[in-house]
Amino acid sequence: MALERYEPRSLLAQFNDEMNRVFGDATGTLPMGSPLSGGAWRPAVDIHENDDAYLIDVEVPGIDPKDVEITLNNDVLTLSGERVERSDNAEKSVQREGERAPARHVERRYGRFMRRFTLPETADEDAVEARAEHGVLHITVPKKEQSRPRRIEVKDASASS
Repeated sequence: MALERYEPRSLLAQFNDEMNRVFGDATGTLPMGSPLSGGAWRPAVDIHENDDAYLIDVEVPGIDPKDVEITLNNDVLTLSGERVERSDNAEKSVQREGERAPARHVERRYGRFMRRFTLPETADEDAVEARAEHGVLHITVPKKEQSRPRRIEVKDASASS
């Protein structure tokens, strides 16, 4: 068993994380595991926008891309799936039949997750694409052609006289 250095700041950070998990954080999100929070955990998400599209990156390490469901209904993009705790063959040989070997240390969250995003009117819902790469799900939501910015030329009225 590895020794861990005692760091009071680390204990305070752990306490803070636990309080955020129980009561929700300052961003107004609900506690993990709450029936209204969308599952036992929430994958981290980055959303960027450029002139052509909205880009959504979702961290889903350890989850097969086939096990992530993406749906789009009434301008709401929904991501859902489940991360299942793995059981190694070494664990199986030590544990009794029907029992799970106790974990020594667990920091990752397991179970179902769900994230929902309301898309703006400028999103082209018919052209949404998703691909997975190295544990990150990349979703591209193109903008509609008419909503893309364009430059309008200003004409000089005095030049035509």
